[in-house]
Amino acid sequence: VQLQASGGGLVQPGDSLRLSCAASGFTFDDYAIAWFRQAPGKEREFVTSIDWRGGGTYYADSVKGRFTISRDNAKNTVYLQMNSLKPEDTAVYYCAVARSSAATPNAERYRYWGQGTQVTVSS
Repeated sequence: VQLQASGGGLVQPGDSLRLSCAASGFTFDDYAIAWFRQAPGKEREFVTSIDWRGGGTYYADSVKGRFTISRDNAKNTVYLQMNSLKPEDTAVYYCAVARSSAATPNAERYRYWGQGTQVTVSS
């Protein structure tokens, strides 16, 4: 199983970024996918997840209304559109594959993790 996260970078507050997570090595459309993030000195935290069809999603309160998760099962890719970025969004963002088709914010329900992509929001 491989999960390749990309799209991170250095942006200013208020800017947007779109992260991608390209997956391979498993039946992509059987499983939910999530994004987590970890800031320096902090624990990993849940950001958002999407079920196998893309019809069910969860969002952390801190990103609701600003971030949107989506997936393209034909391309084996999940996206994270991040708008109105804030300095507190600075972190390494990881995508993860769930143990089932159901979206969940519980990190213990995810079995495969990508290598992460750095997002830095700073003026």
